[in-house]
Amino acid sequence: MQPHYRHAGYSHAGQQGPQRPLQPSQRRGGIGPMVMPGGQPTPNRAALHPAMPTGPQAQHDASELAHSSLNAAKRRSRKPADKNLPEGIEDCLIESELAQRYKDLRDLEQRLDAIITRKRLDMVDTIHRHGKRSKTLRIWISNTVEDQPWQVGGVKTDAFDFSRNLEASYRVKIEGRLLDDDDDSLSEQASSASEEGAEGSSGSTRPARPKARGPSFTHFFQRMEVEFDKSYSRAAANQTVSWVKARSSKSTASVEDFDELTFKRNGSENMNITIFLTRHEDPERYKLSNDLSDIVDMPDANRQDVLTGIWEYIKFMGLQEDEEKRIFRCDELLKKIVPNSDVCSISDLDRFINAHLEALDPVQLPYTIRVDEEFHEDPQPTIYDIEVSVDEPLRAKALPFIMNPAYAENLREIVALDEHLALVAEAVSASKAKHTFFTSLGQDPAIFMKDWLSSQKRDLEVIMGEAPRGISDDVTTDNWRRGGPESVWASSNARESVSLLLARPSR
Repeated sequence: MQPHYRHAGYSHAGQQGPQRPLQPSQRRGGIGPMVMPGGQPTPNRAALHPAMPTGPQAQHDASELAHSSLNAAKRRSRKPADKNLPEGIEDCLIESELAQRYKDLRDLEQRLDAIITRKRLDMVDTIHRHGKRSKTLRIWISNTVEDQPWQVGGVKTDAFDFSRNLEASYRVKIEGRLLDDDDDSLSEQASSASEEGAEGSSGSTRPARPKARGPSFTHFFQRMEVEFDKSYSRAAANQTVSWVKARSSKSTASVEDFDELTFKRNGSENMNITIFLTRHEDPERYKLSNDLSDIVDMPDANRQDVLTGIWEYIKFMGLQEDEEKRIFRCDELLKKIVPNSDVCSISDLDRFINAHLEALDPVQLPYTIRVDEEFHEDPQPTIYDIEVSVDEPLRAKALPFIMNPAYAENLREIVALDEHLALVAEAVSASKAKHTFFTSLGQDPAIFMKDWLSSQKRDLEVIMGEAPRGISDDVTTDNWRRGGPESVWASSNARESVSLLLARPSR
């Protein structure tokens, strides 16, 4: 008697087989020309690439490129970036509370930027870490028959033509539906139907198929193959069934999925088949070796989960180097996946784990094709439940916020406003400097002009490199080493000097 309800378990399948670990590239040490294996020095670039232009036109193009890069560097060095108001601006304003209001708005903007950035990163991390959940995919396998001997009534002996033009055939249908959390009644109904069928009851209630919800049946698989039992029938040697999902391309927006797959073959006897379904998952999951599974404590996982599990194991065991955290020491378990080495880098782990990742076995669904009259008086499908991974409902709601194209447009607008605000802040700083200059000049013009000319002379000598190395002007004194808003380096002269040095063309 054919079973009516089975549980296929949870199984993943990947298509990438084990690969050899990449060998580290050989590095050439020492100073001098590179020597080819034959003992001859490596030819120059012009000899290796004869098509590369080396004439005056190429030199002109290189000069133009260097000149454009220099102009871009000059523009970047001259573009202001400070949006803070200068100290003491309150004394220059008619309404002094405006400066404090601007500072409060700047603090509020910084807090809002920090909160929005943190929330956005939390959403991205949540989607990547918890973007999948397990659900049950129920699969019904059934078959119908056509032109079987018991359907056409056999051959008529009194007829002139003793041959039948019709050939006996059967049609197998594989149908799948994704169950929701409220489909427990369907599961109980299917279980009770299978128990009654096992007891031989012919009046068992057929479990109802739920309506299609979410992704279709073929969305979860990328390949199906049907293997016929060759030991049962000689005709099975010529029977082949294969289905491969069409790959999406740039010209195709999406791949069409189906809720069922059917195939038809000729035959008038019962046949045992095995249906192999290769899963389609993104990201692809692999079966881990025993050595790698002992470290990450998972029998199968995708590549990112494996790297995360190894990294958590390294931190839990305290194997990181004290000075360089990206370097870790290998204990007995790690030496099994990082051979011939006591230390390893995090960046090299992806290369070593390739030898410990294997393609997952496909899902196997055995089924018996029944063509006899007794079975088709009350046919019952064979039912399998498979655990599949689907996207969380929160993912579909959160992706429009993260991938919103208006977000990038708003960022560009904010950057433009920040640049305009920096220009305004620079203009306010220049006005503040003028206000301070004329105020000090009006209090005592003679002494101020004397001190100002002496300061300008000393700054010019420092810029030109002609400043005397006296006690007061020695660059090794505390006056030059001291930082803070009152130091020499915080003055407008120092900022202007740095801008001039950055804009000076390199020799």
